[in-house]
Formats: sequence, C-alpha cells, structure tokens
Amino acid sequence: MRIAIFGTGGVGGYFGGRLAQAGEDVIFIARGEHLHAMRQGGLRVESSKGSFRVERLEATDDPGTVGTVDAIVLCVKAWQVADAARALQPMLGPATFVVPLQNGVEAPDQLAAGLGRERVLGGLCGIIAYRADPGHIRHVGVDPFVSFAELDNRPSERVERLRQAFEPCQGTTVTVPLDIEAAMWKKFLFITAISGMGAVARAPMGVLRSQPGTRRLLERAMEEIHMLARARHVTLPSDIVTTSMGLIDDLPADATASMQRDIMQGRASELEAQNGAVVRLAAQAGIATPVNAFIYHCLLAMERRARGERFS
Repeated sequence: MRIAIFGTGGVGGYFGGRLAQAGEDVIFIARGEHLHAMRQGGLRVESSKGSFRVERLEATDDPGTVGTVDAIVLCVKAWQVADAARALQPMLGPATFVVPLQNGVEAPDQLAAGLGRERVLGGLCGIIAYRADPGHIRHVGVDPFVSFAELDNRPSERVERLRQAFEPCQGTTVTVPLDIEAAMWKKFLFITAISGMGAVARAPMGVLRSQPGTRRLLERAMEEIHMLARARHVTLPSDIVTTSMGLIDDLPADATASMQRDIMQGRASELEAQNGAVVRLAAQAGIATPVNAFIYHCLLAMERRARGERFS
C-alpha cells in the first residue's frame, strides 16, 4: 500500500517508521527541522521493541507534491484535525481513506464533516513516544498497538489490507475491534484521566497512583467518563475503571501523557479534546462530571495563554 503518515511526531514517527521498516511505501508529512533531518539522515526510532533507522524515505511538508495514496494515517494533535482535513485533500484518490489515531472520540466526525463519512475509519493507538531530536523518535513506554475499523463495524477489504500492512511490523500489535466506538471510548476514559490529573498535579504516574487522594481522583474521573459513555449508548465493560487502574499501575513510574507534557511546557494541548470534551458532551447529556470539570477549568487559563489569547 501507498500510505501517507500525516504528522511525524512520536505516534506518526513510530508507526510510520515500522511500516517503512516492513517494506510498505510510506510518505511522511513533516515540517521544519524534523523534516530537514529526515531528508538528510533518515528517521531514527529508539525503542525497547527494537531500535532501527529508516535510511531512505520520502518526506515533505507539501501534500500537494505527493500524488494520491491508498491510505492516510492521521497523527496530528486532536486540535489540528480540522485543518489537517483540508490540507490532506490533494492526496485523495477515488478510494483513499483516512485513519485518525488521535486521543479523544471526536476526530472521525470532524473528518467526516470535511471529507465525507465514506472516507473515514475509526482508529486509536497506544504508545508513549515523543520526538527526542529532529529525525529521532524515542519510544519510552506502553507496548505499541494500533486499532481501526469501519465506523459501522462492517468487515471491509480496505481494513483488511491495512491490517495486513501492519501485521509484519516489529514491535507493534494490530487489531480490528468488533466495536470501534467502544474501543475509542475505552482509550478515551484512560487517557483523559491520566492526562488531566497529571497536568493538574504536575506529577508522573508513579506519584499519581501511589497517593490515596490522587488515586481516588483518577478513579472518579474515569467513573464520570464511564457514566457519560452509558448516556451516549456506548457499551463499555462494567469493570472498565478497575482494569484501567491496572493499566495505570503497569505504566513506568516516570510516565507522563502527551497532553500533560504539552501543558507543563507551555504549549497548546489536547485539553479541549479530552477533559473539555467530557464537560461539553456531559452538558449535552444533562449529567454532571465534577472531577473532569474541575480539571478542565483549572487548566483552561494555561491553555488559553499557550494559544496566545488575551484575557483578564
């Protein structure tokens, strides 16, 4: 398959690099010093699952020069999805489809609004990785996985083709969930709680899970998201909070979520797509989510400042 990786940070660099390592025809959409370094020396991926370098690759900051591709794996931040939907259109052929791997649950609808629902799959991934230097991705936690499916969960030839492309990738598990919306909400519940609590507490996972107060707040944040999922007729396992806490207990003690890192470093973040989405969707459903509301409003001023907004 000819696959475009739109956004070559920790997620796009790792999974795109693995696809290229496995022999797929991969085009990286990147920018700035990162793009320059990739063009000069390839892409280096450092990982406990096997480090490697993609020596020769195709990379550009202009989707208009790529031509059409079979699939686009969208790896930008959640708040960049709408702009990305416009930017990627030169790469669309009659059968091109897009797989969003953002944190949150709203990216498929945002893409469908700009591209048409028939072009969009549901998707998610798991990995703790970041750009260590230009041209250098470092994977530091979580066994990497990628999951995707048609939004109506029907089997399809294009999903199977993409699954087969990922199947040989070293250090990567690929699955096609029976219920992609439930799979996305399962991840949403987990990542939103750890991202928000980590950003408010300014602490890594080892601290959050070991202190009784912050541990209970993690549980409460996830319980609220579980309640919201039920209100939206999304079926999650009854023990989802318990199993998610087990995942948190298995994370490296120094692990932090990408939203947390962005907020702590004064960058624009996925706050609106995570805790902000919980608050917004809960208001639509007429239910209260006080822990997520507390997290969101505590972080909102910093988010607005990072985006250059002026307020008194």
